[in-house]
Amino acid sequence: MNDEQLVEALVERVWQQVRPLAGPPVMQVELEASGRHVHVTREHADILFGKGVPLTSIADLSQPGQFVCRERIGVVGPKGEFGAVVILGPERAETQVEISATDALMLGVKPPVRLSGDLAGTPGIRLVGPAGEVELDHGVMVALRHIHMHPSYAERYGLRDRQQVSVRVAGERAVTFDNTVLRVSPNFATYMHIDYDEANACGFKKGMVGTILPQ
Repeated sequence: MNDEQLVEALVERVWQQVRPLAGPPVMQVELEASGRHVHVTREHADILFGKGVPLTSIADLSQPGQFVCRERIGVVGPKGEFGAVVILGPERAETQVEISATDALMLGVKPPVRLSGDLAGTPGIRLVGPAGEVELDHGVMVALRHIHMHPSYAERYGLRDRQQVSVRVAGERAVTFDNTVLRVSPNFATYMHIDYDEANACGFKKGMVGTILPQ
């Protein structure tokens, strides 16, 4: 055994003795606040912006392959509307409108709190683009707070896909977000997503982190 191997063996021996006293691991995740936005199908993009007009990326998002589009649309509800709502690319298999609970009150709709893609039984709304309009019969939701997580992070801390955790956010407006769902995939970068209502509740600032507390 050379000197380097001896040092490694000693370090491992000490760690095995200390580990039971170290307590549970500290699991932290960076927060991102997500404002109202729309995901569209190619069919609906053709109606809203013109046949074959591509979605134009102007900024990458933290999740690999996802981006902010230059294109904007109006979202019109029974009681109110929002203009210049951002579209996120790439195109989806189903059009989805993600808003906050406060947005829902202003629009006059009552969407459920759901994970992305779970659109059964959700209300519809009207989308208005420069080339045409789309009347959705469903697709409006308030996003359930969640953590996009890479498998390497999940494996390190013994976490699993669809597990619910609490996330403690410290600061002047400290808050604990219970019932936060983990979404584990090799296609994800590890970030927690909250909407603007939740961001205001915790005094969100860019770069803010939370501590994951298994429920």
